[in-house]
Amino acid sequence: MTILANLIKRQIAATGPVSVAEYMTTCLLHPTHGYYTTRDPLGAAGDFITAPEISQMFGELVGLALAQAWIDRGRPAPFTLAELGPGRGTLMADALRAASRVPGFVEAARLVLVEVSLPLRAIQAEVLTAFTPLFRDTVEDLPDDGPLFLVANEFLDALPVRQFLRDGDLWRERLVTVQDGALAFGKSDALPLANLAHRLEDTADGDMVAVSGAATALAEQIGHRIADRGGAALLFDYGDDLVIGDTFQAVRYHEKESPFAHPGAADLTSHVDFGALAAAAPCKASQVTPQGIWLERLGITARAQALARRLDGPSLETHIAAHRRLTHPDEMGQLFKVMALYDDAGPPPGLEART
Repeated sequence: MTILANLIKRQIAATGPVSVAEYMTTCLLHPTHGYYTTRDPLGAAGDFITAPEISQMFGELVGLALAQAWIDRGRPAPFTLAELGPGRGTLMADALRAASRVPGFVEAARLVLVEVSLPLRAIQAEVLTAFTPLFRDTVEDLPDDGPLFLVANEFLDALPVRQFLRDGDLWRERLVTVQDGALAFGKSDALPLANLAHRLEDTADGDMVAVSGAATALAEQIGHRIADRGGAALLFDYGDDLVIGDTFQAVRYHEKESPFAHPGAADLTSHVDFGALAAAAPCKASQVTPQGIWLERLGITARAQALARRLDGPSLETHIAAHRRLTHPDEMGQLFKVMALYDDAGPPPGLEART
């Protein structure tokens, strides 16, 4: 049992059950015992590995896609190049290395990283020291002058969600409570909820849906910036255009476990409802596209073959496995999706307009 678990149980005893969103926020962002505020969770020694850590090819193609979107908008200068939750800075380092081949892009870019973890900020500052990154706590703190070109990879899934179980034409909220001295799930009374009235059309009795006010607010903020100033945003995560079911999960040391097993010491996520993000953004949104398809459209196989010519033995085997992991439908290729928010200049390369 973690220190944070005891703190949460005491809070529930004093004030009553909390929403899943409140539980996620406390576990991930508690100032002294939160998951993201106290550690570097990435890599083999951490709890999960993201696409940029698997292969340089992912970040390279992100960088070239953003550079092409910049060209399509007349090469504006200056512009804000932002990443949400940059991890170790690997994606942005690879993106800038590839995009540096596009004349003027790096020189016009003002690099801003949205990161709350002090340990990760230190790593990002070192990896990206040549580009003098600025750090911000929230999207609201991004510079508001000039176009915005933004990437978020596996950031949205960690934003807090409230879960609701359909009960006829009513809804019961899933809550976190204490039963027999342990953290456990409970339910609220059944109530009509105006903000879920539209979900009666695409759900059945007993279905569970998740609502992330934080994610839709973020999409609205980014969308306003793009609508007002121009630009494009690439959003990568696991999820879909419509998400139904219980996708709330905890991962620790690369293995799934109960969300109550190690509060504050495990990553908590939920699948992203991209359709809700598109509806919230006051700019255009692309179709939701599987990550593998997007990478293939941008030429990852040709890039993989070029890199393979320099390799042999175990290095070549690792490289081939990385390509498969990023693109194959049985690995990350289908589970992870990408959607863009963009202005009137059109979607970034590899993506199609939402119909």
